[in-house]
Amino acid sequence: MLFTTTFVLFFILSFGVRHWLAQRQIRHVAAHRETVPAEFAQSITLSEHQKAADYTIAKLKLGLLENAFSAVVLIGFTLLCGLEYLNQALTDLMGNGIAQQMALLCSIFLISGILDLPFTWHKQFGIEAAYGFNRMTPKLFVLDMVKGVALGAALGLPLLWVVLSLMASAGGLWWLWAWVVWTVFNALLLWLFPTFIAPLFNKFKALEEGPLKTQIEGLLKRCDFASQGLFVMDGSKRSAHGNAYFTGIGKAKRIVFFDTLIEKLSPGEVEAVLAHELGHYKRNHIRKRLLVSFAMSFVMLALLGWISTQAWFYIDLGVTPSLEGYNGGLALALFMLVSPVFGFFFTPLSSLASRKHEYEADGFAAEKASASDLISALVKLYQDNASTLTPDPVYTAFYSSHPPAPLRIANLQRLNQT
Repeated sequence: MLFTTTFVLFFILSFGVRHWLAQRQIRHVAAHRETVPAEFAQSITLSEHQKAADYTIAKLKLGLLENAFSAVVLIGFTLLCGLEYLNQALTDLMGNGIAQQMALLCSIFLISGILDLPFTWHKQFGIEAAYGFNRMTPKLFVLDMVKGVALGAALGLPLLWVVLSLMASAGGLWWLWAWVVWTVFNALLLWLFPTFIAPLFNKFKALEEGPLKTQIEGLLKRCDFASQGLFVMDGSKRSAHGNAYFTGIGKAKRIVFFDTLIEKLSPGEVEAVLAHELGHYKRNHIRKRLLVSFAMSFVMLALLGWISTQAWFYIDLGVTPSLEGYNGGLALALFMLVSPVFGFFFTPLSSLASRKHEYEADGFAAEKASASDLISALVKLYQDNASTLTPDPVYTAFYSSHPPAPLRIANLQRLNQT
């Protein structure tokens, strides 16, 4: 029962830390609700600042409920033997083997998705709608969900079958072959996404000829960046939030602007935002993140390869493994359920690395475009997206992938003066 005790301790600690951090953020944002930070006082009104505070707090409160509910579901699957009952029922129905284990994993995904649906719905049609950001219809919401499930099945089921087959027949080093398959699969997705996957959900059209396109092409030439094209995406049919990104690998790279971004920003500001995104590519952030992701998947699969052979891993989490049958899917299901409890404590490290990359990308944008244009663009985006300007420092250090607005603006102002 040692692993049971360890799991329970980490579970309580992770749940407690999540709750404590969310409450800190709520209190800090609420305490600064009545005053716009001095550096933003000329560009953001008090009502806009208060809207951002209320929007942030509303999302955090929903997150607290979701965190508590997820904790109950996790305990239900593990220590209360929900996974054991589900596995036994499917075994009685289908016998033991890869098909039954695939059904087990698909059932968990389906149950988890159904249980999460009310939170997703409330976020979209409750919070996002209340603050003027939602443009999605219930019909589009359902259509997106159906497409997502179909796409997940089309891509995920063959991958799952390959991994489970390797677990059954590739010996003790099955995890190494599974890692190779996983790595190739993700590289293939990066190549397929811009041309085949993204168009299933959004419409893309070429950026029209004009001053903006001329300015962007000049930036790409200065940055020595070759892409397959410049595209505008109909992000406005789902949300009022704006963004820009590039996607794909090799010759499949595309630069994509949300139509909402182009509507809200001047050509110089759009150029500065894109220069920031290109900074991630030119400073090798994307390559580094991919390498870290592949390294982490290597470690996790190696750990799964070992722990799946240990009886205590199953028994201490409320599951009875088959002594003569096949437990590949059961091991994978348990691992996916419990590993986030332990992995949660590495979150500050990834957040720190991400913030460092954001500063570096801002520096690249200041060099290749305009720091002042990026500052004005960020202020507009903070304003339009109702992003809080006064986050709690501890919450930021733990979770935030981007530096707090005042620090980021101050850094860009310093770069603009050098």
